[in-house]
Amino acid sequence: MQESDSVSVVIPTCNRRSVIDRALVSVLDQTRPPLEVVVVDDGSTDGTHEYLTERYQDHPAVRIIKQPKKGVSAARNRGIRASKGDWIALLDSDDEWRPRKLEKQLAAIADQPEFRICHTDEIWVRQGARVNPKAKHAKSGGWILSRCLAMCVISPSSVLLHRLLLEEVGLFDEELPACEDYDLWLRICSRYPVLYVDEPLVVKYGGHADQLSRTTWGLDRFRIVALEKLLTSESLTTAQRSEVQSTLMTKIEIFAAGAAKRGRTDEVERLRAKQSQWTSALEGVAEVDG
Repeated sequence: MQESDSVSVVIPTCNRRSVIDRALVSVLDQTRPPLEVVVVDDGSTDGTHEYLTERYQDHPAVRIIKQPKKGVSAARNRGIRASKGDWIALLDSDDEWRPRKLEKQLAAIADQPEFRICHTDEIWVRQGARVNPKAKHAKSGGWILSRCLAMCVISPSSVLLHRLLLEEVGLFDEELPACEDYDLWLRICSRYPVLYVDEPLVVKYGGHADQLSRTTWGLDRFRIVALEKLLTSESLTTAQRSEVQSTLMTKIEIFAAGAAKRGRTDEVERLRAKQSQWTSALEGVAEVDG
């Protein structure tokens, strides 16, 4: 492997002792091996760290880092900062890669070296059975900010990112308990096109009781935060800003309606004030641009 093609794989984990081997083996069995695998144990209490330390002590490419529980964003960021490769590949500890995943992504990048982010199609498995994603979850490449606004359309387990890209846009927001990947993809896709390998090279397993989508209520409240952050950046074109603003207003409206239905009057008032504030601010920007 050329040094310019070196890949560091970062795997955050917490209490996944029963499935972490599946993820690690899928990395170690790659036809294009990575430079290293950095596993960050984010405060596991099920013996994950001890198990991994013993099981992979003879694998020089595997490094195990333990930290107090800080969340998946902090775990990913810790792994990225500790890694050495020019490219960062992320893998959730309950997912797995197909054997040629890295090989095919690196080949695609070699053919189109202007890209600094690449993702792939994926297979979904829920509670042991394969399921078909809905049309709204379809993957694509190019300038995909418009498709990223409604929901997360890039899976962390499929992505390959150049280190310089992350140095420019920043790492995962550790203040977000969920939708942290949505936030990062918005920052990246507002500035750069995405390379897409139209082949299912990742198997994503869902249906776990501890998944963030199950344990965290009101995910759109974190998407609202991410959209607000994006609107305060200087990277958006006028057309992008209009799209982001429209999405923000829609999500505020939907979330406010949900809060009203549940009798959360204070939350409704806060959201309405936020909506008014952003409308005024963005009207002022439009007048200046005009």
